Amino acid sequence: MKTLREILYNVNIGQVLGNNDIAVHALHIDSRQIKAGDVFIAIRGLAADGHDFISKAISQGAAAVICETIPDTISPDVCYVQVSNSHQAAGVMAGNFYDNPSHKLKLVGVTGTNGKTTIATMLFRLFTRLGHICGLLSTVQNQIGENIIPATHTTPDPINLNALLADMVTRGCDYAFMEVSSHAVHQQRIAGLKFAGGIFSNITHDHLDYHKTFDEYIRVKKAFFDGLPATAFALTNLDDKRGNVMLQNTRAHKATYSLRTMADFKGKILENNLTGLIMLVGEREVHFRLIGEFNAYNLMAVYGAAVLLEKDKDEVLAALSDIQGAEGRFDYIVSKNLRVIGIVDYAHTPDALLNVLATIKNLREGHEQIITVVGCGGDRDTAKRPVMGQVAAEHSDRVIFTSDNPRSEDPQEIIHQMEAGVAVHQRRKTLSIADRREAIKTAVSFAQQEDIILVAGKGHEKYQEIRGVKHPFDDKQVLIEVLELLEK
Repeated sequence: MKTLREILYNVNIGQVLGNNDIAVHALHIDSRQIKAGDVFIAIRGLAADGHDFISKAISQGAAAVICETIPDTISPDVCYVQVSNSHQAAGVMAGNFYDNPSHKLKLVGVTGTNGKTTIATMLFRLFTRLGHICGLLSTVQNQIGENIIPATHTTPDPINLNALLADMVTRGCDYAFMEVSSHAVHQQRIAGLKFAGGIFSNITHDHLDYHKTFDEYIRVKKAFFDGLPATAFALTNLDDKRGNVMLQNTRAHKATYSLRTMADFKGKILENNLTGLIMLVGEREVHFRLIGEFNAYNLMAVYGAAVLLEKDKDEVLAALSDIQGAEGRFDYIVSKNLRVIGIVDYAHTPDALLNVLATIKNLREGHEQIITVVGCGGDRDTAKRPVMGQVAAEHSDRVIFTSDNPRSEDPQEIIHQMEAGVAVHQRRKTLSIADRREAIKTAVSFAQQEDIILVAGKGHEKYQEIRGVKHPFDDKQVLIEVLELLEK
């Protein structure tokens, strides 16, 4: 069992009050989980300040408290450690507590607005096929080898993150692939981790409810690459106008991928249809099972990362040609008789929605209708709502605005904000149905032979969050059920 002194190694400490040679049983940032002999790390969050729960943690047996401000009243039996930043301290301490597992495998982080889940998931599947035991930390799920662990956040808190990485090391993982969200970078959930590589997919307007400005959002994403060590690689999408910006100050080895300009890893789409993509990757022609230009970019990111991790190019392409993307990412079904195509996608930003609808347009062979069902999440960036409405209306034949995860907001008010972005001449093609199941049913009832229905926004999620309660809801399952009813 490690002592508090050992766990505090490399933490920026202001002062220590009490004995820091005590044995530490566990670390917690939630006072409700504290037991005798544990350490409580008081973190200032958006909804609550851990400093307000120090006394509760001590009453439950905390042996030490890590905080930015020492309480006015202190207990003689407790060690108090004042730090400059509790968020950063939590990451470094968690790494030390779990023997710095990120140093014992090759950890690759993926950041960007869209594509993180698909890139991380495909890297996990690729390296598994290449014979490695791998770990995955993603929005959809966390996974160690074949063992699936449900995910609650895009990037877990630093204690759970290091616990998962330690479990991966124990189970023999050589590689781990994880999504790195902007929230995780800003809140320093990745502090103390050693990355073997970082990948940038793209950046568009998102999370402005949290970051406030687009420039701040970009700065936070860039901070991930700024922190990479010289031993790592930094792989960026050269076709994104901020791709080069991400690498400006990194110490890591710089590399690029592109579909449109010269890059270290250059790809070109030759064919794009429902059977998949045919691409030129370097000088090699390859068929992939994924669909759409956005997935061509994802494939190039995965290919580039694998080569930078010193894998054989031909083996990588052979394995990638048979790998599918992540659940809820352009996940499609085709009805048996009418050949209606139903597509479920996580697209929850204007750019992601535009990419999916552009891909669908390219898949059309005639005059098939595109019917889009879409909503926006509550308690999130409100500025994107009218833009989402505008994109859906401009690139669909019929649009049904509906509820997504309204959370604490009124679903109808969110829909009104989406409708505000629709041009007057396009309003006749839109309809609003707050009940998501009914909206999907209505979309299917509109569908004629070989029409295409897109249900966007929730993708892999198996719930709908309303007023703090997560109700079971699966877009794909509902779509399958309703399409089957259509053909009875």
